[in-house]
Amino acid sequence: MRFIIVLAFILIIGSLASALFFMMRDRGRTPNMMRSLMFRVGFSVALFLFILFSHWMGWIHSTGIQMNP
Repeated sequence: MRFIIVLAFILIIGSLASALFFMMRDRGRTPNMMRSLMFRVGFSVALFLFILFSHWMGWIHSTGIQMNP
């Protein structure tokens, strides 16, 4: 489970770095930067949905602070 989440974070950061590279190289004249940012948003949404699904399936458990009255 950790491997999938770490891989998703690496993909998100890599896509963000790619967008920075295209922004500096192309100066916004090509759609490469927009495509990289689109992939970053897609990876972020997919990671969020995967974490919600994993919690629903019971693969991961929340470890929040217990509230005792």
